[in-house]
Amino acid sequence: MYVTSSAIENGRILDRYGSRGTQFDAKGMPTYSMSFEIHDAPEGTGSFAVIFDDDDAVRVCGFTWVHWLIADLKRTKVEENESVSAKDFSQGVNSCHSCAGNSTVQEASGYGGPAPPDKEHLYTLKVFALDRKTGLKDGFYLNDLKRAMDGHVLAHAKIAGLYKPKE
Repeated sequence: MYVTSSAIENGRILDRYGSRGTQFDAKGMPTYSMSFEIHDAPEGTGSFAVIFDDDDAVRVCGFTWVHWLIADLKRTKVEENESVSAKDFSQGVNSCHSCAGNSTVQEASGYGGPAPPDKEHLYTLKVFALDRKTGLKDGFYLNDLKRAMDGHVLAHAKIAGLYKPKE
């Protein structure tokens, strides 16, 4: 299994999917979500789970920043900006609802694009093929997703891209 994204060109996430884009929520979080496509999923895949995160955030806030969580995705392609409109998969809470953010669970359930505060960061989109649906509803947390995935991962893939701070 592997994943591709037209949102990443030459190893870089395109401006429109983060802080250098044009679509933000009321608190300034980038909300124009990336597109991606899953290829060669294993037979028996019941759903996909997705984690989009930033390990480089550890040196800034002390933890890996979660930008997007998806559960119970049944299709292999997600179009750009679907985080704000798709109803056929569940979305979890990003790190804007944390000690380093000020959004409610509802406000932070969905895509929160790259916005590195200090320097260029590497963001990773991880996709997991699961043998079943998780049953998670909107507003779930990363630990909920990890527990639901435990023992049910058939395959996984990832793609990464760099994003630099807004100047």
